[in-house]
Amino acid sequence: MHAIISAGGYPRPDESLYAITQGGNKALIDIGGKPMLQWILDALNGCQRIEQVILVGLPEGVKLQSRHPLTRVENRGDLFENVRAGAEVLLRLDPAAEISLLLPADIPAVTARMINWMIDRIQGQPCDIFYSVVERSVMEKRYPQSKRTYTRLKDMEICGGDVHAFRPAFAVQDNPLWERILAARKNPLKQASLVGLDTLFLLLTRQMTLEKLAAFISRKLDMRGQAVLLPYAEMGMDVDKDFQLEIMRAELLKRPG
Repeated sequence: MHAIISAGGYPRPDESLYAITQGGNKALIDIGGKPMLQWILDALNGCQRIEQVILVGLPEGVKLQSRHPLTRVENRGDLFENVRAGAEVLLRLDPAAEISLLLPADIPAVTARMINWMIDRIQGQPCDIFYSVVERSVMEKRYPQSKRTYTRLKDMEICGGDVHAFRPAFAVQDNPLWERILAARKNPLKQASLVGLDTLFLLLTRQMTLEKLAAFISRKLDMRGQAVLLPYAEMGMDVDKDFQLEIMRAELLKRPG
């Protein structure tokens, strides 16, 4: 199993993390004496089934510790293009690569046990994309102050997760609709409108189940997709705002080691 980390995020002046980064890369925010990104690498370091890590978007010269072969790819300035760049490099390194994890650089609470759970969940399944979500009850029990945005389905309320997986050969294809859906990842209703008015209607009237939503998107994008319901809130607790950073700092400084 391979892993691609997207680390090309630079907070804008109107975002609360800008005062902390001062225009720098979000992945390098200090948590407990090391860059936030290193926490994700530490989790991957504990996964023996990870073969190599592709790191996209980080400036040169930053020292990191990785037990797995680490290949750096320069920032293309856009999440979709960074994912594509990582997939292109991965396929050059391993043309037979079937599946890769996709992680952001801002989920420092993730652990090796959680990543191993994801690998067990997806390995051997014939899908192009595994898109993770977290149920509201799971997120708010673990992080009651997280202030995540939820989408209400017929059978549950969910927010987007942050540990996904995909087939690299799918990511390098031209798919403008997938690019727009990925760009709207923080706005589930906008994503639904891109897929189709019927999907948006079912969401607004709370008739859509998670299984139906995954099937709709798969047909629209002409790919094999599967939603993965995460049991760990940490896999969906990204650091987008200053108060979320403080939540992570308070938690991680209490961790052994």
